[in-house]
Amino acid sequence: MKTPAKIFACNQSKLLASKISGHFGIPVGKVNFSRYSDGEFQPSFEESVRGARIFIIGSTQPSSENLMEMLLMLDAAKRASARHITAVMPYFGWARQDRKDKPRVPIGAKLIAKLLETAGATRIITMDLHADQIQGFFEKPVDHLFASTIFLPYIESLKLSNLTIASPDMGGSKRAYAYSKYLTSEVVICYKQREKANRISHMELIGEVKGKNVILVDDMVDTAGTLTKAATLMKDRGAISVRAICTHALLSGEAYDKIEESELEELIVTDSIPPRISHNKVKVLSCAPLFAEVMHNLHFNKSISSKFIM
Repeated sequence: MKTPAKIFACNQSKLLASKISGHFGIPVGKVNFSRYSDGEFQPSFEESVRGARIFIIGSTQPSSENLMEMLLMLDAAKRASARHITAVMPYFGWARQDRKDKPRVPIGAKLIAKLLETAGATRIITMDLHADQIQGFFEKPVDHLFASTIFLPYIESLKLSNLTIASPDMGGSKRAYAYSKYLTSEVVICYKQREKANRISHMELIGEVKGKNVILVDDMVDTAGTLTKAATLMKDRGAISVRAICTHALLSGEAYDKIEESELEELIVTDSIPPRISHNKVKVLSCAPLFAEVMHNLHFNKSISSKFIM
């Protein structure tokens, strides 16, 4: 007897889960969230999951309530005797804490990995981790997908001449080189120094952008400080146009105002995190077909290796 598949959604990802389930071909399962007056909440599955393959969809961007929802739903599925429990996390939150970069700080990403496994996850599906090595924090299988399969067709549709791919920092150089190799374009890199988190003290450009159409590539955009500063630097150095593609649109604080006032032609993102507002410079491409295909192939024991290739 084939193990049935069921899809459930955390509150922050209900819209994305609905799109994924539509592509997958099954409805989103029923979950009830009851709340106490002090803010404590409890999810409960309103249908049997015994012996089933469960996909729980939820990005874990702050606040920490989003992560807590995922953990409680994983635990509920485990205690309800689900056979396979997959945490589908389009955005893996807390991933910037992947190492000790100064004394007396936590490695938050490792802690989150252990929490997910303890809660009951038997597999993780995520996209464009901030650091590839986070996969090694897990003892369970991790399917790390690349949003390049979403972005590259869009970039090609722009038909830009003199295309140059840029990385806004040294850490993203590998990603930028992968895009440039596929698009047979040149690549440049920005070198930046930070005063503290979300605040840049200095930025320099390594490479030539004069007369080029530049596309900045990054895994996430938070306050948009790095991207907008890089865009200004590119234009000052003679770039014809500057666009940016970022998988995860956190867009916190004054990010939208910075983007509006910046030299960016447009910012292309996925819906791994629900956009707070609609903006004329921000274009959202859905990652739902990618996740639905991977989940479908996993359920029917088909290969998903093509989704790991940049």
